[in-house]
Amino acid sequence: MNKKTISTLLAVSLLMFPQLIETMYSPALTSIKNHFSVTTSEAAQALSLFFMVFAVGVVFWGTMCDVIGRRLSTLLGIAICIASATFCYYSPTFQGLLYGFGACAFGAAVGSVCTQTILRDSFEGASLTRIFSIASTSIGLSPVIGMLLGSWLTAHGGYTWVFAAMVIMLSLLLLWGGFALPETKPNHIKRDSLFLVANKMIRDGHIWYIALMVGLANIALFSYYSIAPFMFEHLGASVKFFGNTSFVLAAGSILGSLLNIRLIRKHIRGDIIVMLSTLMMLAAGLGVYLLQETVWFFIPMALVSLSFGLALPNLFSTALINYRNHLGTAGALLGLFYYLIIGFGLDHAAHVGNLAMTLLVCGGCSFVLVLLKLFTAKTSKQTSENATTS
Repeated sequence: MNKKTISTLLAVSLLMFPQLIETMYSPALTSIKNHFSVTTSEAAQALSLFFMVFAVGVVFWGTMCDVIGRRLSTLLGIAICIASATFCYYSPTFQGLLYGFGACAFGAAVGSVCTQTILRDSFEGASLTRIFSIASTSIGLSPVIGMLLGSWLTAHGGYTWVFAAMVIMLSLLLLWGGFALPETKPNHIKRDSLFLVANKMIRDGHIWYIALMVGLANIALFSYYSIAPFMFEHLGASVKFFGNTSFVLAAGSILGSLLNIRLIRKHIRGDIIVMLSTLMMLAAGLGVYLLQETVWFFIPMALVSLSFGLALPNLFSTALINYRNHLGTAGALLGLFYYLIIGFGLDHAAHVGNLAMTLLVCGGCSFVLVLLKLFTAKTSKQTSENATTS
C-alpha cells in the first residue's frame, strides 16, 4: 500500500477491541458462574488469565511486527481472536471456555502492540503524546460499549450471546482492516536479537518504572470488572445496573484524557501529571472503602478512570524513546513486563476480593514509584551540574 499512516478512527478501533472484549465478558461472569457451577474466584479467573496470555501474545506479535510486518500481524491476530471466540461459544466445559478465552487474548494482543508500533512509526515526541491522548479519550468509551452490550446480551441470552457478538464485531473489524490498514514498517529496520533487546531493557530502570506504573494503573481499573459484579450481586443489584455503571467510569476516563491534553498544552511536566494521577487513585480507594456496603461504591471509580486517562499517555509516550531502532521487539517486551504484572495482580485481587484494598495498594505503590522517579531525576541533574562546574 502507498498510504503509510493509519487513520485515527481505525487506530482507535484497533486499540479499543481488546478492552471491549474484556468489558463485554465482565457482565457475563455471574452467568458463567451459574451455568458451569463454579466458584466466584474461578469465574473471575478468566480475566487474570486473559492478561497473562495477552502478555505472551504481545511478545509474539510484537516480534512478528518486525518480521512479517505490522499489517499482516494485525490481521492474523484478529482472525485467531474470531476463531477462539467461536470456540468459547460452543465450549461444553468451563475449562474449555478458559482455554478458548486465553487463545482469544493471544490474538487480541495485536490490538495493543501492533497498533502502538504503527503509531510510533508515524509520530514521536509531543505529537505522539497528543495521539495517545486522543486515543485514550476514545478508548474511554469502550467500558460503556462493552459493559452495556455485555450486560444486555447476558440478561437476554446468557454468556453465549456475548461470544456470538464478539465474533460478529471482530469479523467486521477484520474486513475493515483488510481494506484500510496500511503497512508502516520501515524498509530498513534494525533486526536485533530478542535476547539482546531484552538484556538492554531488563537493565533499564526507566523501563521498569513504566512497566510497574502501567501495571498498577490497569490492576486498579480492571479489578473493578472482576470484583464488582459479585459485589453488586451480594448487594442485590442486577447485571444491568452493573452495566450502567460504565457511564461513570467512561466519563472519568474521557475527562482524564481531555485534562491531560490541556495540561500538556500548558507545558506541565509529564511526571507532575502522573503524580496527580496517583493521588486521585488513593482518593478513589478511600471512597470505595467508605461506600463498599452500598451500591454507590462505583462512583469513586470515576477517579480511577480519570487517573488512568491522565497517567497512561504520559507513560507510553516516553516509554521507548531509546528503542526507536527496534520498536516492534521493544514494544513487545515492554508489553510482556506490564501485562504479566497485570495478570498476576488481578489474580491476587480476585482471590482477595477486596476492591478498596486493591485500589489503596495500587495507589500507594504508584505514589512511591513517582516520588522515587522524581528524586532520582533531581539527584542525577545535580550530579551532572556539579560535574560540569568542576
